Parts: sequence; C-alpha cells; structure tokens
Amino acid sequence: MNAIASREPMMARPSLLPEPGLSIIVPMYNEAGGLASLHARIEEVARVLKAKRGLACEVVYVDDGSRDATLSIARTLPADLMDVQVISLSRNFGKEAALHAGLDHARRGALLFMDGDGQHPPTLVETLVGHWLDDGFDVVYTAKANRENESLPRRMGGKAFYALINWRARQKIPEDAGDFRLLSPRAAAALRQLPERNRFFKGLASWIGFRQKRVDYEPAEREHGQTSWNLSTLIGLSIEGLTSFSVAPLRFASLLGFLLAVSALLFGAWMLIEAFVFRTSVPGYPSLIVGLMVIGGMQLLMIGVMGEYIGKILSEIKARPTYFVAEHDVKLASQSAATPAAQAPNP
Repeated sequence: MNAIASREPMMARPSLLPEPGLSIIVPMYNEAGGLASLHARIEEVARVLKAKRGLACEVVYVDDGSRDATLSIARTLPADLMDVQVISLSRNFGKEAALHAGLDHARRGALLFMDGDGQHPPTLVETLVGHWLDDGFDVVYTAKANRENESLPRRMGGKAFYALINWRARQKIPEDAGDFRLLSPRAAAALRQLPERNRFFKGLASWIGFRQKRVDYEPAEREHGQTSWNLSTLIGLSIEGLTSFSVAPLRFASLLGFLLAVSALLFGAWMLIEAFVFRTSVPGYPSLIVGLMVIGGMQLLMIGVMGEYIGKILSEIKARPTYFVAEHDVKLASQSAATPAAQAPNP
C-alpha cells in the first residue's frame, strides 16, 4: 500500500468535510505483543461492516511514544480491507493526547475509540454501529458490567469519584463508562469544536449531549504485557476529570471552612462557659496547638485544591499544543505497494 504522508497541520480541519464511514482510533503504548492479532480482528470487523452495511472503515493507530517495537510493527500492518493510518507522537504525551491526535487525523465521519491492549472486544463494534445506524444514537458508550474482580479500595474509589464529579452537575458522566465508545458524525464534529487542551474524553463525550446509549460488556483478559495504569496515574486522571468537569472540590473546601469556623466558635463559647460559669481553668497550650494544627491543615488543603484549578487555568492560557507528530503514514486499501514514512512535525 502506498504510504501517503500529509505535510499540512491537521490539528483542526474545519473546512474539510470528512468522508462517509467509520474511523477506528486506537491509542497504543508498548502494545507490540498483541498488535498484529488486534489488527486482524479489526480487519474482520471492517469486512463484516462493509459486507452487511456498505460501511467503509479506516483504523488510526496512534503510537504514544512506545519503547518497544509497537511502531515498527504498526508500519507493517496490511491495509487489505481498510485504510490504515499510523501516527507516531514525538514522545509520550499520555492517553488523552493520543486520543486527541486520533480525533484530529481521522478522515471519516463517525469515530470509534478503543484501547490497543485487546481488552475492548472488536466483536462488539458491530453492536455499537447498529445502535448508531439502526436506532439513531449519536454516542454509544460501553461500561463494565461488573467490577467484582477489582479490589474493594478501587471499587470504593471509583464510586467516590463519580459521586463527586456528578454532584450537582447538569450533565452527568455515566458511572464505570470507558473510552470504548462510538460517536456519530455530528457528535464527532461537536467534539472537535471543544477547544480545551486538558482533555478528559469520558467527560467531553458526555458533555456534548445528543442521544446517548450505554452498552454493558465484560472486558477481555489482557493477553500480553502489563498495564501502564497504576494508583498514581489513576489518581492523576481522577484529578484531571474533577478539575475539568466539576467545582465540587471547591465547594467542599468552602463547606469545610464553614464547618471549621462554626466549630471554632462553639469551642470558644464552651471555653467561656467553663471559665465564667463553672470557674474551671482552661488549659491554653494544648487547645492552642490543636487549634493551630487543625486550622493550618485545613488552609493548606484548601490552597492545594485551589492550586489545582489555578494550574489548569495556567495550562490553558499558555495554549501549548496537546501533542507533536513525529511520523505519519497512510496506507490506502485500494493500493498495493508501500513506501517509507514521511516525517512531519505536527502540533
């Protein structure tokens, strides 16, 4: 297949109308062990969609600075049944940036996001497409049917996160929803219009509205390698989501300050009662130290919460590009030879 490399920036293409069909966007980080198998399964999905619905497909692989052979394997993947784009980012920018890169470079109207570790079953894609084409849903998202295989602290943390981010929110983010979701052409166009650089795709895909449908599924077991998600990255993603879509932490900080002030007033009133009514000598040093420690700790906590939001504002004001592209290959299914990738820096 001829590799066609674009030398034009593709961060935003408001004047270009996407082609009909479906773009499958797959962010990758160290997925060399199962990439060939995943591509074969996606090819089978593309064949079925083409035969049953006449739906043309392309797959957009976004290599997010992998340290193994992911990129070299992606370059050799065949484009027998669908177009194949391979985008190599200049370094590891994170999954949200990789999804953004795939969104910017997708050439077809509808989008489908799925992980590159094989846990999102390609066989479910036909079901998602059916809800879009047959039932008229614009966003079809998937969610874990159950979380029984996860530890209790992780399940409780997940419930606390969704309870906090959805507290008094006008648009709720569905609990346990993942990035494995399909967007219709108009939902994809709406997502492209959102300008922020600190992106939380689960929240953005819910925030745009339109008709949305949930599909429960059981994630497959990871067949190769180890997940790059750990406690620190999950906490970081949770903070990213909270500061992007909720002011609940600020409201809780205000509520905490109010409760602390009321407690201090009540404590002060009780000390006055002890001194003047019961004639009890109130020890000053312990109460003073405890009061200072409590007040100081609460102030530092509130400053930290405010700092997260201020840092987000600073990041948006600086307006740095979300990612840079080091290499971009396009293989067209209608052609039959391969040429080397071209390099085109891309914000």
